[in-house]
Amino acid sequence: MKNDNASSDTVASGVEITEEDQIRANTYRLLGTLMARPPTQEVIDLLKQVDIDEKAQDSAMAAAWKTLSLAAERATVEELDDEYQALFIGIGRGEVVPYSSWYLTGFMMERPLAQLRQDLQRFGIERAEEVKEPEDHAGALCETMSLLIGGLEGVSPHEQKTFFNDHLAPWMVKFFEDLQNAEAANFYSAVGALGEQFIEVDKRYLEMLPH
Repeated sequence: MKNDNASSDTVASGVEITEEDQIRANTYRLLGTLMARPPTQEVIDLLKQVDIDEKAQDSAMAAAWKTLSLAAERATVEELDDEYQALFIGIGRGEVVPYSSWYLTGFMMERPLAQLRQDLQRFGIERAEEVKEPEDHAGALCETMSLLIGGLEGVSPHEQKTFFNDHLAPWMVKFFEDLQNAEAANFYSAVGALGEQFIEVDKRYLEMLPH
């Protein structure tokens, strides 16, 4: 996903956000990267170096980060490419279908995608030319949330909350649960655990925002 007025950095031209929101934006961007394509060696190396907050060692979120970091230590680019292909592409389709339309209607390219496109147009966000996947792909939605939090000037917390409730909350926890339980998932089981915990945490965070 791209926006003509925003850079790919967490803090874009003149947009200042809190440390907490920067962490949220970065986590959404990481999940978006992991869902959009097989991890590169650079991404694997980054995950190996995740710094777990000692004060949060007992939290489910910290445990999910640690599990993903350990999974990265055992991973190779070649293995993760094969795993990604089996999970999300396959022959015909992969074991897990990472689209909101599929989860909400049982079909691809349905009303949830049309509604999403309307909202993306309002924010000035459009699919990058080289991307062939529909905009309701889990990776694209995570990348969009990252933009809304840290890359687009003038996007209010209320608009973040509305977008999350409309396009992520109804299905993404179930998707990440399915990813954890997929037969082909090894490294991506850890990605699913982090995704599930993070979406639940962000849901609680957004619920505390003023209406």
